[in-house]
Amino acid sequence: MEKTTLIFVGIIASLVSFASATPGIATFYTNYVPSACFGSQDQGKMIAAAGDALWNNGAVCGKMFTVTCTGPRNPVPHPCTGKSVTVKIVDHCPGCPSTIDLSREAFALIANPVAGIINIDYNQYAYFTSLSSPLLLQ
Repeated sequence: MEKTTLIFVGIIASLVSFASATPGIATFYTNYVPSACFGSQDQGKMIAAAGDALWNNGAVCGKMFTVTCTGPRNPVPHPCTGKSVTVKIVDHCPGCPSTIDLSREAFALIANPVAGIINIDYNQYAYFTSLSSPLLLQ
């Protein structure tokens, strides 16, 4: 029993260490189809395009990220809503100034679209079926 508890605590400690957020930049876009990952298949509105830093030759396609606005990158005061959004990477944004180019709908949930560009924290979102709740991974 003690050995099982120790292993479980070790696993949880390892997973928690992955949950720290990564700082980045977000912008938004409005033309969602076609996409680099899914062609003409509509993937909904809670989507994003990966900037060059995340793209990794398309390995990020279909991955989910939770994104939170942390502040302005331009003179628009207090753009953040205080909310987070989880989006699916469906496209590539080559040469974008942002880490993640959110759909306009996703951007509007976390910030005033008038801002256009914001500072963010993001985490890769993963669901492990052996656990009862989703985990955030970096």
